[in-house]
Amino acid sequence: MMTEKETAAEKILTDAMANPSPAKSMGDPGITPLSPSHIQQTDTDQVPSGPSFVVVVAIDFGTTSSGYAYAFAKEPECIHTMRRWEGGDPGVSNQKTPTTILLTPDRKFHSFGYAARDFYHDLDPSESKQWLYLEKFKMKLHTTANLSIDTDLHAANGKRVKALDIFAYALAFFKEQALKELSDQTGAEFDNNDVRWVITVPAIWKMPAKQFMREAAYKSGLVSRESPEQLIIALEPEAASIYCRKLRLHQMVDLGSLTTQNGCSPTDNVGSGMTQAKELVRRNRQSRTFLVENVVGELWSELEEGDRYVVVDCGGGTVDLTVHQIRLPEGHLKELYKASGGPYGSLGIDYEFEKLLCKIFGQDFIDQFKIKRPAAWVDLMIAFESRKRAAAPDRTNPLNINLPFSFIDYYKKFRGHSVEHALRKSNVDFVKWSSQGMLRMSPEAMNSLFKSTIDHIIQHLTELFEKPEVSNIKFLFLVGGFAESSLLQLAVQDMLQGRSRIIIPHDVGLTILKGAVLFGLDPSIINVRRSPLTYGVGVLNRFVEGKHPPEKLLVKDGTRWCTDVFDTFIAADQSVALGEMVKRSYTPAKPAQQVIVIHVYCSEKEKAGFISEPGVRKCGTLRLDVSGTESTAPRREIQTLMQFGDTEIRAMAVDVSTGRTVKASIDFLSH
Repeated sequence: MMTEKETAAEKILTDAMANPSPAKSMGDPGITPLSPSHIQQTDTDQVPSGPSFVVVVAIDFGTTSSGYAYAFAKEPECIHTMRRWEGGDPGVSNQKTPTTILLTPDRKFHSFGYAARDFYHDLDPSESKQWLYLEKFKMKLHTTANLSIDTDLHAANGKRVKALDIFAYALAFFKEQALKELSDQTGAEFDNNDVRWVITVPAIWKMPAKQFMREAAYKSGLVSRESPEQLIIALEPEAASIYCRKLRLHQMVDLGSLTTQNGCSPTDNVGSGMTQAKELVRRNRQSRTFLVENVVGELWSELEEGDRYVVVDCGGGTVDLTVHQIRLPEGHLKELYKASGGPYGSLGIDYEFEKLLCKIFGQDFIDQFKIKRPAAWVDLMIAFESRKRAAAPDRTNPLNINLPFSFIDYYKKFRGHSVEHALRKSNVDFVKWSSQGMLRMSPEAMNSLFKSTIDHIIQHLTELFEKPEVSNIKFLFLVGGFAESSLLQLAVQDMLQGRSRIIIPHDVGLTILKGAVLFGLDPSIINVRRSPLTYGVGVLNRFVEGKHPPEKLLVKDGTRWCTDVFDTFIAADQSVALGEMVKRSYTPAKPAQQVIVIHVYCSEKEKAGFISEPGVRKCGTLRLDVSGTESTAPRREIQTLMQFGDTEIRAMAVDVSTGRTVKASIDFLSH
């Protein structure tokens, strides 16, 4: 027995089919919604996990430094971090290698990491101009508004290279290193098909950037397009969160506790706790294997069902904030508020230093110097990096930064007077010239370079803590390389005023890497996420007088339609469970149609009425390849299932009349 409502709906459906109508304003095919529904899959019906794998290898592809770690599926509690790298800088722990890449003058891959940096540095200046050296290029994926497969990057010498090639070269390098190490460990050639790869990305990255990473992985041969499930994209703060649950008290510094821990009382400054922690880490570093006890960490045992904590991941490029809640008994994690943050990583301090140099020596000179002496500029920034790590709130003695000889030399040629003269003449009184050929910065001058970056982070945290979902936070985990900065630690302490305990894992730069391995072993550990954006498509609805604007009216064969209606798949900040599907049905406009292309729109706002509203933009396309599924049914219905609860958006589709799978893909990169 059909209800009246259903028959009416059926009628609209058949009418809709009989009157396909093109949406006029956006040039979209007129899609009429068939059966909007939101289904929650039961666990038995979960997406298949794909073939089993022997080992999980996670690659932390960072803005400033990168590395990999792995664990065998049969010993999941043993996480191995990669072999020690050749090279390395004073005062910087070498568990990761700088994210730097060098291509030969004919654009072939030459080297990565310290090897790339050292080789480039040793080239003759006339030669080095021909070589292509890139560093800190990951940020380009975050800052490029309309990222595509063809996005370019600039090498140090100003030449352009395809970003996709660079990312693929870097991933191929890690693949080779990891497989070599695995082969040595197992004593036989290790097969890439036995590896599940995990690549970490910032949680605030939009879909195009995540898809770009996946495309680079396909291009590098890390995984093939035929087996996409062999690669998982992990979100950096989520990985950190998973690892932090495993922390034992001796593996972290608790800035909030008033008892002595790690042997230092809270009256000691923040920095000394960190120094002792680093010493411990250095002693343990000879062993590259970390045991993650299967029992949950002591910290975790203090957490109860429903407890909330915040993970602040402060890297080189971005700062990511995630809010998680514990769900017992399995200890699954639920995201309480959509990931937020921004480009406030420690690179900001490098830019401030560059601005300071421009103020002293002139923008024109600095721009020229970077192009004409690219290797010396890299050297100068390395020298700054090691002093940057020595900045502390209570420091009283000045910091000296070595100026490369070619800087001094080139400046004299360029300006006709000495560097010393420029410093005297500039109004920057807290930077002096020391007779040993160094820039001498007062601690206040160094700390001021941190100010705007730290202010951004604190402002963001303050706003986050004002959200109703973010009340009663038990712990704040500070992770990522920048978390080692005592200036940042102090600022976070001042902002929180004791509202939450601040926890910093010892090996803070490796937290994400280790967590990413754990995530690869069990991706279902985070089983509720929040959608960062509102997603949907443009559809036609029956025109309702008084409800719909007259300019959206479209009359086709006597039927009045309203065009451009935003059919929401999922709303911004809506919580979605893992495996939850959004179901829609579409019908080809013409029986012989081979491909249905549907434009996907998104908005930061939770509600959108029309795809033409301000703030709504076209962000991707859903492609349904219906060739070869021709059926005798009078009307073909293609049922599409979209998954939003994972770290990437996925689509699958079925031809309802034949029950056959239809090839479905969702693309955020081609414009």
